[in-house]
Amino acid sequence: MKQLHIKVLVGLFLAAGVLAWGGARLWDSFGTLPSVPVAAPIVLALIAAVLAATAFSFRSRLRAQRERRPDAKGVEPLVAARAVVFGQASALVAALVAGLYGGVGVFLLTAGLDVAPRRDQAIYAGLSVLAGAAVVAAAIFLERVCKLPDDDGNGNGGVDAAV
Repeated sequence: MKQLHIKVLVGLFLAAGVLAWGGARLWDSFGTLPSVPVAAPIVLALIAAVLAATAFSFRSRLRAQRERRPDAKGVEPLVAARAVVFGQASALVAALVAGLYGGVGVFLLTAGLDVAPRRDQAIYAGLSVLAGAAVVAAAIFLERVCKLPDDDGNGNGGVDAAV
């Protein structure tokens, strides 16, 4: 399984942000801009909380297993792999969604916040960007917690050289 790269996530965020900013300008010139849902930052924050809770749970269980505590409950490898895949997928989607709401938020900030609904939309967009960053941070933390140490020092990931 490949590791998440911050450059990919930042690139997704920036590309989505630029496209959303341009789309918001175009859409606003034809009429009213669609609103940023209030639930967007809430859903992203819930996903970040689930990922962080999973990471903390796995970390404590793995630490107990390493210390060979008698009541240690290990982590099944398939469960850990599924959690990491969920975290990686969540990080990619969160970077994309945060970029979209970030672009709309930048448009709203530059277009002016004279009207209260636009001001509220800019706040929701900003909170969505922050919650998206929290999802990315929690996913990277979960990935680091579940990462297996190298079995040997030759850099081939534990595969015998004779194979």
